[in-house]
Amino acid sequence: MKLIRFGQPGSEKPGLLLADGSRLDASAFGEDYTESFFQNNGLARLATWLAQNQDTAPRIPGDVRLGPPVARPGKIICIGLNYSDHAAESNMALPAEPIIFFKATSSLVGPNDDLVIPKNSEKTDWEVELAVIIGQKASYVSEDEALQYVAGYALHNDYSERAFQLERGGQWVKGKSCDTFAPLGPVLATPDEIADLNNLRLWLKVNGETKQDGNSGNLIFKIPFIISYLSQFMTLLPGDVISTGTPAGVGLGFKPPQYLKPGDVIELGIDGLGESRQEAKAYQPA
Repeated sequence: MKLIRFGQPGSEKPGLLLADGSRLDASAFGEDYTESFFQNNGLARLATWLAQNQDTAPRIPGDVRLGPPVARPGKIICIGLNYSDHAAESNMALPAEPIIFFKATSSLVGPNDDLVIPKNSEKTDWEVELAVIIGQKASYVSEDEALQYVAGYALHNDYSERAFQLERGGQWVKGKSCDTFAPLGPVLATPDEIADLNNLRLWLKVNGETKQDGNSGNLIFKIPFIISYLSQFMTLLPGDVISTGTPAGVGLGFKPPQYLKPGDVIELGIDGLGESRQEAKAYQPA
């Protein structure tokens, strides 16, 4: 299945993207895609509901906004420098263990919502990433069993403000957590929708020009290892998002560096997980 959420920010409803490309309104299922949904066998119950209601449930018009495909995740956990080519362009050594940081959950937005360049920002950057959504509580899990804890996968743009991240005390979370810095989706694709987790193309364009073109097979730390590793230090909860790193081609890596400005259009995608599009806007006080 491919789960979507639709509607205005803060009032999204559950839906599904069907194989024919139509979008089905799953409001009658009666649950949003929350921690409780995943914890209580929600995916299996949703599949049963879909089989019984696919022909009669209303369709969602194509112009309706999509929200992030998971509601209110407890954590957004990110892995840094997880592609060797990205580490090289950042002039950083390959990590011996995964580099872990968090994005504030308040940075989460829909896949096609505007990117707001933060107040006083000069170095807002892009990062296409493969995200993992946890499906059940995970603590001290083994690498062999790690994928049993996955609800699905999604496209994520891990926006970063490099001056906030690297030039103000080395606190990465400051450069990662600005509002709109975590567009997720359009879909949460369940594992059966992914043919080969280790062979997914990731790409990103700015104003039509390809900047990133990578493959998940080049992850330094593979997804089962990442899940197992994180579970040694914290309990992973249903709905938690793990963003697994970005390939080469971020703005920081160009000579001279390239950063986003108002009016820029960012498009990105991953095989089987769809595409998203953000337009950069200047910060305006409320």
